[in-house]
Amino acid sequence: MKLKYPFVTEKAMMLLERENKLQFLVRREATKEEIKREIERAFEKEVTAVRTIMTMKGEKKAIISFTDEKAAEEILSRLGIM
Repeated sequence: MKLKYPFVTEKAMMLLERENKLQFLVRREATKEEIKREIERAFEKEVTAVRTIMTMKGEKKAIISFTDEKAAEEILSRLGIM
């Protein structure tokens, strides 16, 4: 499993509302393609793009965009976060 858990902060929630993007902390060795495949398999939503960045704490964070404009909100509600 390449995904660790959703990264939910105030800034992440604004990104969700404005741009329909989710943020997840992922394993350092995870590639963009692996992250995309795992999100699509787990939540059955089509991913358009995956961007990754390293946090100041040395963790890898993925920013995931979806084709469906309500997909990110639906995924967080399934996880019990929203």
